[in-house]
Parts: sequence; C-alpha cells; structure tokens
Amino acid sequence: MPEQPLLIGTRGSPLALWQARHVWARLLASAGLGEGDLGLSVITTSGDRIKDKPLRDFGGKGLFTKEIDVALLRGDVDLAVHSMKDLPTELPAEICIAAVLPRGDVRDAFIGNTASSLADLPTGARIGTSSLRRQAQVKRLRPDLRVIEFRGNVETRLKKLDAGEADATLLAVAGLDRLGLVSHITSILSTDEMLPAAAQGAIGVTCRADDAKTRVLLATLNDAGAATTIACERSFLASLDGSCRTPIAGLAEIEDGMLRLRGLILTPDGAECHEVEMTGPVEDAKSIGTRAGKELLARAGPQFLERLA
Repeated sequence: MPEQPLLIGTRGSPLALWQARHVWARLLASAGLGEGDLGLSVITTSGDRIKDKPLRDFGGKGLFTKEIDVALLRGDVDLAVHSMKDLPTELPAEICIAAVLPRGDVRDAFIGNTASSLADLPTGARIGTSSLRRQAQVKRLRPDLRVIEFRGNVETRLKKLDAGEADATLLAVAGLDRLGLVSHITSILSTDEMLPAAAQGAIGVTCRADDAKTRVLLATLNDAGAATTIACERSFLASLDGSCRTPIAGLAEIEDGMLRLRGLILTPDGAECHEVEMTGPVEDAKSIGTRAGKELLARAGPQFLERLA
C-alpha cells in the first residue's frame, strides 16, 4: 500500500477522464489497492487551450502531453494516462512507458448525416477532420470530396456534424466505444480502406523511470501483445521523424507468433502515396518498425519529408 495516495495525471476531456478512471479501476483490481490509495489530477495541456486552429501549426506532437510530463517530473503526479497516439516518440529520459493496456478497436468510423459510407457521399461533399492522415487517405480514395478543419473533442465534433458544419466525419472506433457513442457510427472502414494512426486504440501509462514501486504496480496492467505492436508502430513513426505535418499511418498485428507491419506515407492531398509491408518475429518488433520506416523513406525519396515540412 502507498503511504499517500498515488496521483494519476490526466487531461480533462471526457475520453481522457474515461481512460484515467479505467486505469484506476484496473489498478484497484490487479494491484491490491483501495480507493483511497489513488487520486486523479486533471491537467490542462497546450492542446486543450488551442481550440480554433490546427494543432500542427503549433508543433502537433506533445501538445497533449507536455504539461503532464512537467507535473510528473515535478512529483505533482505519480503516473499519467495517455492515448498512445498522442505520445511523442521521444520522451524525457526520466519518464518511461510503464504499461500499455489491452488495445481497443484500431479502426476508423464513418459518421454521416445522410450517406451510409465514404463511397456513398455525393461529389463535393464536405468531410470534417483535423487529422492529416485521414484527410490524405480520404483524398486518395475520393479526390472530389472537400475536407474541412474539424477541431474539438469527440462530443464537440458530433455536435458540429449535427449542426450541419460538415456532411460527414471520421472518428476512432475505440474512442466512440469508450464513451458509449457507438450508436452514432454509420459504418466502419476496414484497415485496408483507411490505415489507422500509429498506436490508435491504445492506452498507455507513464511514470518516472526511477520510481521502482510505481513501475511494479503498473506492470500488472501491461498487455504484452499490445505493448509489442505499439513498440513496433512507434519505432516506425520515429524512423520517419513523423510530425503532425506528415500524413503517416501504421498498423502492426500479431498472428501465429509473427508480427506484420503495414505502413504508408502520403502527401496531404493524397496524390502521392508510398506503402510498405514487413513481417518478422515478435521479439524483433522495434527493429521491424525501424527497417520499415527506412525502406519507406527510400521508396519515397530523400526530398519527400522535406517537401511536406
């Protein structure tokens, strides 16, 4: 039992709070803790404060984690819960990923006002998204569609859609499921149609690297399969030096003891796309991700990322 309550750092969005409370409940069940042994600390991040402009204009990666990292390093909180796709590939040296929970649905959901699928949208229809990855893949599939900026949490985007600001939007199935909003889904895109973001659907928990007691507690939450696929995808992303200005998608899956990684990079207009697929033993997850990223860059050419910067 901890001498004082362990504080869980989290953003204050409904999805972030759901994920933090999920980790709380899992710790109560697996680590022999009582309710009084854990507390929540809500932290406002830069990404939460910037509400009306594309986050990629302000650096993108890290905007939902920086202030939480600072609180962790100061000792204001003992652990932090993140959507793994928001976590930069390079963390402060004093912080480690102590657990990755069993992964949720990795796919994207299509939510339309009138059309039943992306293919059914009429020519020139407006699809709202703040994700360059989704934008690029939409334009690759349907270059006739108009993509408009759609910021805000899940509920905010659904309200914007209901208000007629767009004809359709795309959201992660896992987030909708966690918030009890799957009834809003019109259809689900397969990963062949829309490859997800690296680490989509995964919840991770970080703590201070030198906090051995907390690391032992969090180890009870770790799902080996999810941790392996996420490590592969993050390695892939890191090898591409991926930023929010680069449409990158990647998905690692394990079957019969082998790991398969599919990845792609695109131009934001979807006109240029480069794909890679690589398989290997699960114990080589990180190296598979790195090699796949380097191979993809070789196919795209040395100027590809520079042109997008």
